[in-house]
Amino acid sequence: MQVISLTLLCVMAASAQMLRFGKCPKPVNMNHLFLSAINIMKYKYVGKWYEIMKLPTQFQKGECGTATYSPKSPGVIGVLNRELLKDGSINFIVGSAKVKHPSEPAKLEVSFTDIPSPPGPYWVLSSDYETHSLVYGCSDFGLFRLEFAWILSREPTMSEETLQSMQSILSAAGVNPEKMVATNQDETYCAPMNQ
Repeated sequence: MQVISLTLLCVMAASAQMLRFGKCPKPVNMNHLFLSAINIMKYKYVGKWYEIMKLPTQFQKGECGTATYSPKSPGVIGVLNRELLKDGSINFIVGSAKVKHPSEPAKLEVSFTDIPSPPGPYWVLSSDYETHSLVYGCSDFGLFRLEFAWILSREPTMSEETLQSMQSILSAAGVNPEKMVATNQDETYCAPMNQ
């Protein structure tokens, strides 16, 4: 079993996942951002978000990334993630997110219909609902952890001041923002995403 786990960890590390030694950090509790789970689900967080930066992942290979959230059922948000691949095709995946525990409405779990894996953590570390959102997720694998992070905006661009603020929050949570990569959101390049 240990050989299989070590092999899996090596494959994930070689695939540009953010695999780090140690347990997942416990970021500052941002639940005060959310008046209630109902607000995040039905009113404030839903809609389209543009990916500005991310920690590299094996499952995201394109540019022009967007995430669109919509009310699905009580306590559940529908998720549609899209990206433009180098060959001009649009890759997408559909899933759902739900609050894991009502006392922590900023911590959600996301699962995708075409991926046979357990739900992944989706923690909203910062959001004003109107311009930006900072999302972090981390899963422990024995002595290692696998981290994900996305800086999202309601528009295809983000002010440098807001971007630096998001990076500071990540840094305070123990995530190196220098490992993040920018997502191309150029209007001309991303035009196929709007057709």
